Amino acid sequence: MNEKLEALNQEIEKTEKKLRRAQHEEKMLEHQIKTLTRKERTHRLCTRAAMLESYLPHPEAITDEQVSLFLKLLFRQDSIRQLMEKVFAGNGTEKEGAE
Repeated sequence: MNEKLEALNQEIEKTEKKLRRAQHEEKMLEHQIKTLTRKERTHRLCTRAAMLESYLPHPEAITDEQVSLFLKLLFRQDSIRQLMEKVFAGNGTEKEGAE
């Protein structure tokens, strides 16, 4: 009886060790996902900011506040909103249907 109890306790220890290892691996993978997501976002922000800057006259002379004001005014226009809806129509819906 004592041997069976000892064997069961050893099995519990092995299982707990596997669980801790799996939990640690899960945390590492979650960290990798966060890192990759952050890198993707940073790349996207840099790329899109460069696109915007390429259309601005003398971007080095324009303040952040001026760019923000320009974008606010631009995107408040109904004609621009309608154009954006046409240009971006279907974004997201195609991906959802494919899954």
